[in-house]
Amino acid sequence: MIKIIADSTCDLSDEVLARYNISIAPLIIQINDKEYKDRIDIQPDEFYHMMMDLEKNPTTAMPSPVEFLRCMEEGIAEGCKEILCICMSSGTSGSYQSAMLAKEMFYEQYDPSEYKLHIVDSLCMSHGSGYLILKSAQLRDIGYSFEELVLFNETFKKHVKHYLSVDDLDNLIRSGRLSNTSAFIGKILKLKPIMTMKDGKGAIVAKERGRRHVLEHYVREFIKRVDDELTTFVIIGYTSDLAYAENLKLKLLQDSHFNGEVYIMQMGVSVGTHVGLGGVSMFFIEKDRHHDGLLANELNNFMAKRDEFLEKFGKRKSK
Repeated sequence: MIKIIADSTCDLSDEVLARYNISIAPLIIQINDKEYKDRIDIQPDEFYHMMMDLEKNPTTAMPSPVEFLRCMEEGIAEGCKEILCICMSSGTSGSYQSAMLAKEMFYEQYDPSEYKLHIVDSLCMSHGSGYLILKSAQLRDIGYSFEELVLFNETFKKHVKHYLSVDDLDNLIRSGRLSNTSAFIGKILKLKPIMTMKDGKGAIVAKERGRRHVLEHYVREFIKRVDDELTTFVIIGYTSDLAYAENLKLKLLQDSHFNGEVYIMQMGVSVGTHVGLGGVSMFFIEKDRHHDGLLANELNNFMAKRDEFLEKFGKRKSK
């Protein structure tokens, strides 16, 4: 049996976590000098309602190694001898480092010849790591091995495409999740920024006027970039405006050829602290990255691996 664990920034719904038996190490949120465990002591809707009237900016802290160790031991108690932990990008959070410390603690108690444990630095944020986690759970449940899941994550984690737009850059600026240069340009032009992940950190890649143009941008880029065979589902995220996310889903299904499942899931408190109200995001696997500066030999290597894995990890087998 293979146990999958993650930190709470993955933002997968409670329904998905329960269905695939995924354990979560919660981040800590500090609001008005009071600490909350993400997804345990405070829920997203409650937080976004509070956010409108907060005088001090909330802050977040990574899960402790003890929280990750607890999740690992849950897997042992369930009879699992192989554990896959997928964390938010080490470029935006300390979760990966905390999980690595927990790994050391784990092997102080458990024999490494009997138990396998792998920690993935997803290089992703929010439903980006959530995408890898959900895909891994689906592949696990149709019979793929621990080694195959590790290989899948380490090969394709750079190719989970992120798009995130916010109504207000202030939260991202204050949290340091956005470079000062990118933030300054976005604010001075009074445009809605569209962010993606580059080298494990957030960066503005486009600016649009108004929500309608943001959704058009998302769908246009999806059509251009999506890997049709590896993208078996799309995740759309939102912070406080469900209708905004539903409009994106409708537009995606109307204007593109995609006919797979589209999940709509709310961004949790940890991510919402930095994104703020009115955020909307979309995640899928892109077919290549030459347009993002991937060197020719890297692209060739990626495409060779993609072809090798497609028979195992493609659409027909992961439904």
